[in-house]
Amino acid sequence: MSAAGAAPGARRAPDDGAGAGAVPPRLAAYRATIDNLDAALVHLLAERFRCTQRVGELKAELDLPPSDPEREERQVARLRELAAQSGLDPVFAEKFFAFVVAEVIRHHEAIRQGAVREDRGR
Repeated sequence: MSAAGAAPGARRAPDDGAGAGAVPPRLAAYRATIDNLDAALVHLLAERFRCTQRVGELKAELDLPPSDPEREERQVARLRELAAQSGLDPVFAEKFFAFVVAEVIRHHEAIRQGAVREDRGR
C-alpha cells in the first residue's frame, strides 16, 4: 500500500477540491439548478391548478362535464410534439400530463358534487 492508503497502481478519483464527504462543486451547482427548477415546477403547477379550479367552478355552473376527452386528446398530441422538440421523451410527457389531468378531473368532479349539494340545499 502507498502512503495514501491505496494499493499501488489503484486509480484515484480526480481531485475536485472537495474534502471527505463534501459534495464536489460541479455536482453542487447542478443540484442547485435542479432545486431551482423543481421550485419553478411547483409554482407553475400551483398556478395551473388555481386556473383549473376556476374552470371546474365554471363547468359546474354551466352544467358541463368534468372532463373533455376531445380537448385532452388534442393536448396530448400538442404536448408530445412539444416534448419531442424539446428533447423530452414524449411518452414521459404524456404520462405526466395524464397524471395532472386525472387530478384536475378529480377536482372538477368534487366541485360538481359540491355544486349539486348546494343546489339541493336551496
